[in-house]
Formats: sequence, structure tokens, C-alpha cells
Amino acid sequence: MAGPEGLVIGHRTIDEIGKHSLLVSPQNYEIWINYITHSMPDLRVALDKQMERGELDAEHMEEIYEKFFSTTQLSTQVMETGSRITHEIADALDALNRASTTTERYGATLSVASESLQSATIDGDGLKRLVSALTNATHEMSKQNSTLSQKLSRSSQEIENLRTSLRQARAEALTDALTGIANRKLFDETLRLRKDESDAESSDLCLALCDIDHFKSFNDTWGHQTGDQVIRFVASTMSKFALPDHLVARYGGEEFAIIMPRTTLQEAVKTVDQIRVAIEAKRLVRRSTNETIGAVTISFGVAKYDGEEAATKIIARADECLYLSKERGRNRVTTEAQMDSPASEVA
Repeated sequence: MAGPEGLVIGHRTIDEIGKHSLLVSPQNYEIWINYITHSMPDLRVALDKQMERGELDAEHMEEIYEKFFSTTQLSTQVMETGSRITHEIADALDALNRASTTTERYGATLSVASESLQSATIDGDGLKRLVSALTNATHEMSKQNSTLSQKLSRSSQEIENLRTSLRQARAEALTDALTGIANRKLFDETLRLRKDESDAESSDLCLALCDIDHFKSFNDTWGHQTGDQVIRFVASTMSKFALPDHLVARYGGEEFAIIMPRTTLQEAVKTVDQIRVAIEAKRLVRRSTNETIGAVTISFGVAKYDGEEAATKIIARADECLYLSKERGRNRVTTEAQMDSPASEVA
């Protein structure tokens, strides 16, 4: 964005970063300039939510950047890898063209030799020259074939390495670095695919959102490293109880999600309650000091896909159920069916 307007927005972006005592980094600048220009509505919602909670430090900004801009990072790597593969293919084609030229010359030499041998006038010296020419041509052909074989072998290996690198890059771009489970991008992609599948098959689809109870206070008391330990524990437990076709994802910060295809609301509740009970039963120990830090609890909200609705709708309903679980005492599961029930009836 150029001109006076661009300068104003640039200054506002820097001011906003400074206002929140954040580092003026390229990542933070990219986040805030998109926030100020309203170009990414979901990003604004996420930032507003963090500001309401008073949780806008370097760690949370890194999570927001990973959540909303990891696609750009992957696209860059895809383009770079694609360029390298194109270069390797061009080199291989060039080697094949050179080999083709050598083959044509060799064929011409053989043709001349054949005509000479059929001539009755060829003498001993002529025969020697002919044999020498054939020997040199055969040697050149053999050398060219060896060079081509080596080049094609190297190119084939390099292209395979690049393809492997690209697969790994995509996997990393779709995986949460802290927990090893799916990140928000993979969650969004999978929810869209499962919605389409549910519509096509008229099958059940449920979504569960959960949040670690009192996590901010926990982090303030025990520190971020222990907080990370708790996040990894919750992610591991959720993955353990989820079915093979469920997707467990880190939705953001201390929030997680489970996409459950071909699962009724009752089945979904049973699964997430097993997770809730297992997490509550575990007594965690701080690794650095071996101190017992007590039990961790989580709250769940579960919603069922209504069919032919936007992904934001089912997410909003699951989030509302999660909010009610928090409001009604935490460490519980709330479904849409229980939203109008008194707190005493929700367990």
C-alpha cells in the first residue's frame, strides 16, 4: 500500500504493536496491519478475544501467526521446491537432447561404414581407418550413455528427495509444533471435507470444543514450560481416546477440538466424557522440580452438524456449549440438547 494512506496505516500498525508492548517484528507487523485494515475478519476476532482475556504476549502472537499465516509459509516452500524440480527436469531433458545428438552421429557413422564395407574398392588402409572411426564412435557413444545414465539417476534421486521434502513441509504446516496433533489449518480443511462427506452420505457429524480450566492462573503460578507440559498431556490424552477417523486438533492456545464423523451426539458425549475423566484422574508432576501440581480439568462443548450449514455455525454452537460448561462450574460436558436445561441438570 503506497502513498499517504499507506504511511498512516504503517504508523498506526507500529503504534498498535508498541501499545501492547510487543516486539516490532515482521510477523507482528503482518498480523497488526491485517487487523487494522480489516482484511482478515477471523484474525480480528482472534485478536479481540485475546485482548479481552488480557493474553497478548509474544507466545500468543506466535500462535496467532502460525494459525493464520502458515499457509503462506507452505506456499513459499511449495513454489521453491517446484522451481527446483523444474530445474532438475530441464537438466535431464538437456542431457537427453545431447544423447540424441550423439546417437544420430553414431548412426551416421555406422551408415557410412556399412556403405564402405559394401564397396569392392576398400583397401587395407581404408579398412583400418574405418575400424578406427567405428571404435572412436562406439567409445563416444558409450561415454555419452554412461554420462546420461548418471545424470538421470542423480536427477531422479534429487526429484524424489524434493518430493519427500515437500510432503514433510506440508505435514509440518498442518501440525501443531508443541503437541504434534493437527493445527488450526488442518482442522479447517478437515471440517470442510467432513461436512461435504456428511452431506453426501447423510451421515452424522459432531464437533467437540474443549478448554483447559483456569489455564491462565495455572500458567501464572507454574510458568509457561509447565503450561506447555499440561497442553501436551491434554493433547496426548485426547488422541488416545479419539477413534481412528476422528481428528484431534489444537484450536488455539489452551483450546482443542475433535471432529467426529459418523458419530451420533450420544456417542460423541461418551467419548469426550472419557477424555474428561481420564484427564481429571491424572496427578501431574512438574518435571523440573518433581513437585505435584495437582489435577487438571477441562470443559467440553459438543454440537451436531445440522446439514447444509456453514462450518462457522457448528463451531459457534459448540463454542456456546463450551461457554455454558465454563459458566456452570467447569469440568463438564455440555451439548446443544442441554443448553436450555438448568445448571443442576447438566453434568
